[in-house]
Amino acid sequence: MTDNVIVTRDGAVQIVRMNRPEKKNALTRAMYEAMAKALRDGDADPAIRCHLFLGQPGAFSAGNDMADFIALASGNLSGDDVFDFLYALANSQKPIVSAADGIAVGIGATMHFHCDLTFVTPRTEFRTPFIDLGITPEAGSTLLAPVLMGRQQAFAMLALGEGFSAERALAAGLIYRIVGEDELEAAALAAAENIAAKPPEALKIARDLILGPREALLARIREEGDHFMGRLKSDEARNAFMAFMSRKKA
Repeated sequence: MTDNVIVTRDGAVQIVRMNRPEKKNALTRAMYEAMAKALRDGDADPAIRCHLFLGQPGAFSAGNDMADFIALASGNLSGDDVFDFLYALANSQKPIVSAADGIAVGIGATMHFHCDLTFVTPRTEFRTPFIDLGITPEAGSTLLAPVLMGRQQAFAMLALGEGFSAERALAAGLIYRIVGEDELEAAALAAAENIAAKPPEALKIARDLILGPREALLARIREEGDHFMGRLKSDEARNAFMAFMSRKKA
C-alpha cells in the first residue's frame, strides 16, 4: 500500500497513523486507499473492536495534497479512492476514535465529524478553507456540522472558513476532550481500549441508534462530491489554486 499510512494493532484496537510529516500529512490518493482498506478490513475482523486515527506531532493533516487537486481538476485522476475512504468512514461498523495535534485542515477537519470520540491538544486548530479555494465542503460535513454544532457555527466553519481553536471546537461539540501534547495518544488509546472492552453487540446497537440511518449521509457525501468535482474545473477554483500556489512559492 503506502508507507505514508501505518496500520498496527494494540489488542482489539486498530491504529491507523498518517505518516507523511514532511508534507504535514497532506493526503494522497494512495493514503486514502490505504485508510479505506484499513477501515474495511477492521470492520470485517471480529478481533478488532475499535479504530483509532492518529497523525503526527503538530499536524493531524493539512488536508488533500494540492498536486492531487490539480490532477483531479485536469481529469487525470477520478477521485474514486477519496470516495471509497469517505464511504468507509461514514459507514464504519466499529467505533472510531481520533487524536489530533496541531493543524487539521480540510478533510483533516471534516473526518472528525465521523468520529465517536476526538481528543485534541490546546494548539490544535480546525480549518475548512473550501470556499476560499473555489470548491465546496465534503465528507458529509454539510449534513453533520449543523446537527453537531448548530447552523451558525457550521456556517462559520464551512462557508466562512473560520478557524476553530481547540476550545471553540469543544464548545461547538466537534470534539470530546482537550489534553496535553504529551498525553494525547495515550489518552486516545485508553479511550479506544475502553470502547473495545465493552460488550460488542450491545455497543453496536447503541452506536447505530446514536448515529441513526446512514443512507442520507452517504447520499450527501455523493452529492457534495459531485459539486466538489465540478467546482474543481471552474474558473473560480483554478484562479484560487493559482493564487495559493503563488503564495507558497513566495
